[in-house]
Amino acid sequence: MLTNPFIPIKEADTVIIAGNTDIKIIDSLKKLRLNIIPTIKCLEVDESISFHPDIVIHPVNYDTLVIAPNVYDYYSNTLYGTNIKLIRGEKKLEVNYPYDIAYNVGRMYGIAISNFEYTDEVLKYYLEKEGLELINVKQGYTKCSIAVVDEMSAITADMLIYKVLIEKGYSVLLIEPGYIDLEYKKYGFIGGATGNYSKDILFLSGIIDSHPDKQKILKFIKSKNKNIHILSEKNIVDIGTIISLNCN
Repeated sequence: MLTNPFIPIKEADTVIIAGNTDIKIIDSLKKLRLNIIPTIKCLEVDESISFHPDIVIHPVNYDTLVIAPNVYDYYSNTLYGTNIKLIRGEKKLEVNYPYDIAYNVGRMYGIAISNFEYTDEVLKYYLEKEGLELINVKQGYTKCSIAVVDEMSAITADMLIYKVLIEKGYSVLLIEPGYIDLEYKKYGFIGGATGNYSKDILFLSGIIDSHPDKQKILKFIKSKNKNIHILSEKNIVDIGTIISLNCN
């Protein structure tokens, strides 16, 4: 039984994706007959992450989302009538780090990992209610930094996160930082450039030909019996995680 809501139990029927995502990525998702929910811009955070789903939303389980109060009403209206339960967080996001990381929490089997000093208290309550071990690290953008491959496997360019996950017994590929596009920034993060369509298929937002660890990445993913669905012929881009849902 899957226990990481960043991997849907069955093939997703809905995805939440950055509202400024390239149309070619959107078209690729539509070909899978997915219902596309574009994010609304969060005006209070930095422009580079203002549309990113993983900045304003955290799925505590398969049918429950905790959402930043900045944008809650939009998702309340958009997801009305689905089987997804929405919970309004308490902490309003602000422009400067670390006041923009309240809902950006990495997940693996049995754990949540973040800089919990700045995590929203409502979200922490529900994570603990799920029976998760909360692992505190100095890195704030932990979901951005972790590409979830399967329940026990991940890819990251963050050495601190890598060490913590390895010590906990997870299978982790450490890659070179950079080579992932992010508008207004030098580079983006691998977690934000990925998502899961199902337990068998991993989304990559674009090609990784320019990444020095391309072959390692492809080999690692395939070693976990996971297929790769590349959504664009452009370079891989950090779009703040594709959050996949089963709404029906």
